[in-house]
Amino acid sequence: MLHIDIKKKFPSFSFTFCQDIACQGVTAILGVSGSGKSTLINLINGLLQPDSGKIILNDTVLVDSEKAIFVPPEKRHIGTVFQDALLFPHYKVIKNLNYGLNNKMDQCIKSKLSHKPSSRFTEIVDVLNIGHLLNRYPAMLSGGEKQRVAIGRALLANPSLLLMDEPLSALDMPRKKELLSYIDKLTHDLAMPIIYVTHNINEVRRIADEVAIIDHGQLYDYGATEQILQSAYLQEWL
Repeated sequence: MLHIDIKKKFPSFSFTFCQDIACQGVTAILGVSGSGKSTLINLINGLLQPDSGKIILNDTVLVDSEKAIFVPPEKRHIGTVFQDALLFPHYKVIKNLNYGLNNKMDQCIKSKLSHKPSSRFTEIVDVLNIGHLLNRYPAMLSGGEKQRVAIGRALLANPSLLLMDEPLSALDMPRKKELLSYIDKLTHDLAMPIIYVTHNINEVRRIADEVAIIDHGQLYDYGATEQILQSAYLQEWL
């Protein structure tokens, strides 16, 4: 469960979000450009600090303004995949993936990875179908392949939650369909809860279990995908 009750004021608008998210399957954050979707992602992962409020993930307090608690991003056990894959261009895919290994046990695995990959590493590589890419550099990858590597790197940090901020926005339609199928596999094969930011209703219809609509920095509606997609708000949008 992810409990969010936060406020953040910007020069151009005020952001407010209060909602419990089940953290099962895919929860889509839907809204037009500038509505505050990425703001929510960055408040959850710690890249932004709210002016007030709380964020609690699976009974772990990440933010509590009244108690002056603010857990830094690297200690939140939350993975984030952005629009740009942000891979290290001078490292091969296997070394980019290694940056996801960040605890003592993972560091041991990391040092031996070229000889005997861990079962977790193998599982993630297999689910994302990137085994044949391990010895390539990012410049040799398609946009969809780069995003799959970025997802793999985030998953190898063993997060409790994966955030995806419009990961398909730079891809053409065939690559979008391909990556959506891999996102489906993450939730079913790895049981990874995902919060997925998008402005595309078709993506929501394809993969989301629940949807939160954000409009002008405010939570407009939240619920099961089928219910939300029938709302008057979205009918006007369509």
